[in-house]
Parts: sequence; structure tokens; C-alpha cells
Amino acid sequence: MGAWFERMAAVPGLAFAGSPGVMREALPGAGVRPDESYGSPMWPTAEGSTSATPASRHVPFDARGAELIARVWEALELPGSARDYHFVLQSAVDRLWSTRRAEPGALAALEVFALLDLELMEATPHAVSFDTTDAPAAFVRVSSVPRLIGLLEREGAFTEALELARRLARFGQGEDVAARLSEKAQALVAEAAAQGGSS
Repeated sequence: MGAWFERMAAVPGLAFAGSPGVMREALPGAGVRPDESYGSPMWPTAEGSTSATPASRHVPFDARGAELIARVWEALELPGSARDYHFVLQSAVDRLWSTRRAEPGALAALEVFALLDLELMEATPHAVSFDTTDAPAAFVRVSSVPRLIGLLEREGAFTEALELARRLARFGQGEDVAARLSEKAQALVAEAAAQGGSS
């Protein structure tokens, strides 16, 4: 599994300072530490032990809406690896996307979680890589950031979408989207200039 952290805010290189409104000390599992004598960390559970970190086990598969958002914020305050935090955030973005029409606040949370996921990826590229080195060569496909890019594009926020697509390109994905958004942004600038010249 690699290195684990007490909480996502402990991952080096993140601006993220902690989950809003979460009392970390009150969370079950916040103070749990693994037995690392096996070579890979084994986390104590009521049934014995598991290789799954407290962060990776915290969000129920059927959580939706406000419960999902609250559980994700809590999971980011629990011990886990950078990869665990990535999957917690990405899964939340996917679930929020699928329930966005029925859930008030889903899109706002989706944006926050996707941006956090991108920040995490930039700080720890190995969290989204098949390699375990600090300078990985092959990355897994990410769904969280493309969902946000698509949302911003539909809202007409091409500049913001383009910036995210360019950041995502570092991970071997998003280059085609960046090229398309760049063309759209240039067309809008040209159109605005033409309208300004004709008035």
C-alpha cells in the first residue's frame, strides 16, 4: 500500500488544511494505528485486522446526498494512503454526478471534491499511477476532474475548464479536451472582438 498518513491534510504539498466542521478526535478510527510488522500495514478491526485503512472503509457504498458529503469529509480526517483519499474523492464525485438532479448541493460538493482530488494528484502523482515511484510514467484514468471540466464547459466557463484540462494533461489525459477548449475560447475572443468592432 505504501506510505499512510494520519489524515489527508498531512500529505506533503497540499494546501488543504482539514475538513470543515469535522471533529477529528470524535471519529472512530482517527487514533487507530496499524501493525506494520507484516511488511504492509494491517489495521485492527472488531473482527481482527485488515489491509484496508480507516479512510478507505469509512464511506458506505449506499451513502447519498448530505450523508455522502459528510462521510467524505470525515474520511479525509482518518488514517489512509494518498491513493485511498483519491478513491474516496473520485467515488464521491461519481456518486454526486449521478444524483445531481435530485440532490441540492451535489454540484457544489462535486466541484470542491474534484478540485481537492486534482490537488492531491499534483502533490502525490503515484496515488493515480500504476508505478510506485515518485516520478511515475503510467497513470490510471481519472473520472473526477473530467466530470468537473465537463460541468464547467456546459456552464460556459471555458477559461476555468481549460485551466483544469491543462493541469490534468500532466497525467496523460485531458490533452484533447484542452485543445478543444482552447479553440472554443479563441473563437469566443474572436467573436467578441468582431462584435466590438462592428458596434
